[in-house]
Amino acid sequence: MRKNKLIPFVVFLMASIFTLGFANKSDAAEKTYKIGTDLTFAPFEFQNSDGEYIGIDVDLINQIAKDQNFKVDLRPLGFDSSIQGVQSDQLDGMIAGMSITDERKKTFDFSEPYFDSGIQMAVKNDNNDIKDYKDLKGKTVSAKIGTESATFLEQNKDKYGYEIKLYEAADAMYNALTNGNSVAIFDDYPVLGYAVTNGQPFKLVGEPEKGSSYGFAVKKGENKELLKKFNQGLKDLKKDGSYDKIVAKYISTGSGDQAAASDEMKKIEPKKDVYVVASDSAFAPFEYKDSDGEYKGIDVDLLKRAAELQGFKLDMKFIGFSSAMQALESGQADGMIAGMTITDERKANYDFSDPYFQSGIQLAVAKDNKDIKSYKDLKDKTVGAKVGTESADFLEAHKKEYGYNVKSFDAADQLYDALKVGSIDAMMDDYPVIGYAVNQGQNLKTPIKREIGGEYGFAVKKGQNAELREMFTEALKEMKRTGEYDEIVNKYIGTEKEEKKDAVDESTITGLLKNNYKSLLDGLWKTIVLALVSFALALVLGVIFGLFRVSPVRGLRTFAGIYIDIIRGIPMMVLAFFIFFGLPGITGIKIPDFAAGIITLTLNASAYIAEIVRGGINAVPVGQMEASRSLGLSYNRTMQKIILPQAVKIMIPSFINQFVISLKDTTIISAIGVVELLQTGKIIVARTTQSSYVYLIIAIMYLILITILTKLANRLEKKVK
Repeated sequence: MRKNKLIPFVVFLMASIFTLGFANKSDAAEKTYKIGTDLTFAPFEFQNSDGEYIGIDVDLINQIAKDQNFKVDLRPLGFDSSIQGVQSDQLDGMIAGMSITDERKKTFDFSEPYFDSGIQMAVKNDNNDIKDYKDLKGKTVSAKIGTESATFLEQNKDKYGYEIKLYEAADAMYNALTNGNSVAIFDDYPVLGYAVTNGQPFKLVGEPEKGSSYGFAVKKGENKELLKKFNQGLKDLKKDGSYDKIVAKYISTGSGDQAAASDEMKKIEPKKDVYVVASDSAFAPFEYKDSDGEYKGIDVDLLKRAAELQGFKLDMKFIGFSSAMQALESGQADGMIAGMTITDERKANYDFSDPYFQSGIQLAVAKDNKDIKSYKDLKDKTVGAKVGTESADFLEAHKKEYGYNVKSFDAADQLYDALKVGSIDAMMDDYPVIGYAVNQGQNLKTPIKREIGGEYGFAVKKGQNAELREMFTEALKEMKRTGEYDEIVNKYIGTEKEEKKDAVDESTITGLLKNNYKSLLDGLWKTIVLALVSFALALVLGVIFGLFRVSPVRGLRTFAGIYIDIIRGIPMMVLAFFIFFGLPGITGIKIPDFAAGIITLTLNASAYIAEIVRGGINAVPVGQMEASRSLGLSYNRTMQKIILPQAVKIMIPSFINQFVISLKDTTIISAIGVVELLQTGKIIVARTTQSSYVYLIIAIMYLILITILTKLANRLEKKVK
């Protein structure tokens, strides 16, 4: 009897185990997410003739689900209802051509952008009265609730004097235009373009307004795994070309070229005659100067090839990483490529291309260092990194954990030299750069496995030069498709030792001079020109302000005093940065780096020359001025015939001294990218890693130059006296 009672229990237990096991297996295999979307937002989501929902958003989420092994329960609820569904946890996420805005980021977490959009105005085909926003005064315009178009209309309502009517769905908005309830509608330009293509009786007016990018959204702080899957799936689809096929399926240019987009490169129309692209001056193997004085490297070759493929003209400026970023911010450069890691913080200021290199960062120590084998061994030690790099961010983030001190450097050569001379115990840099340095003879070793780093991207200023970014991205895709990309990368990474076999040995002073004398002489010539031209201009300006300083006219004395105090009170490097980076941002006028250097040196020297002139004039006994004036000579005549001839002889030694100072000051101008003698030396060091010998050569060249010029000036002084 007891045995019979056990049978139902055993059967129930086995059934429960089987059911739970099957359920767990199903959950592990595929998870279903409820995704909200719009009702009608063609070409992103709309119903076909069979009543099925299709479009860019629909195809994307389905393809991503397939790629990432999850299922989609698509809910076409409308844009506003989808937002409410996500916020109330009725939906796991939404994809509905939703613009990524700062306001929405407070409520939602967004994926990486999957489409760059913009908004545009449309009117009925027979409407010839409305040609721009000014013609909307006193009229009614429409947009969809909660969209970027609605926000744009609200922001400009008072400016243009129109009334706004909002609709839940696109078809209702289109009907309002057709039946005359609205004279114009605003929507995302690809949506309006699709509607026109499909027979809607209206036309587009004006140029599209720059809009935000579209993103997939989940509730703030929730469904992180879904967001991660979407991002990874989007990345995979872009990599294998599926993304381009989906977009091309729904958005056509009408030129007939789109059909071949999956097999041939998409051509973008340049909007400028020449694009200025800033880069680092020394970041081998990505950009560096070879022994012939030519810049080469992965970044250089990729960008030049992109220019060839897309048919745009290129002017590259190798001015250093930090200066390149400032040039981009100030409008001196249209784009930047310098091994720049794509980060969320930088995305706030820059628009990036598709990643062109997957990097990583690594710790390096001197070859004979046996103490540092892990991060824990860095306690109470000093670790170096370049300013603004991923390495610097990593070190700062783990500083408290491992108890080391961080020392920052502006350039790679300074960082590597610091390790060489022992001022730091370890350094961190991008692993390809460290590998290149080791191959060039640096006594380094990497005791710790490298950290997986970010991805490098080509950057343009936020909201500007979008076509340049797109041209690079499309060319990059083409290079990867044809294998050119791999050839370029392999040319610089892992082959340095073989390339050095036929090169001149640059580990000696003789070898360095033999390989680099042309570059050194060119740098020397630029230094001389900078010094001579700026000093000549400063002499004119300084004499004028010096005479103002001793003028009997109070206004001139005050004006000259203010000028001198301002110029002398601003550090010359700050002045150089303001002239080269700051002024273009204020005036919109680009100033070439060499001209900016001349202006900086001129202004700086003129302030000191003005004081030399004032001091020289005041050194002449005041009684001579009084005696001359009592004899009836005017102030100007007295200065010209009596005071200045004596004052000039007093000033000459100080003028010579100021010229020598101006010559030395040219080294500061390298900060804005002028390749004078010191900057030439830095570039050579970046390639050869022979800092001791190179800077010794530079020092000797400066010594010889200054000695010769000083001797010539002394002879001139004797002749004048």
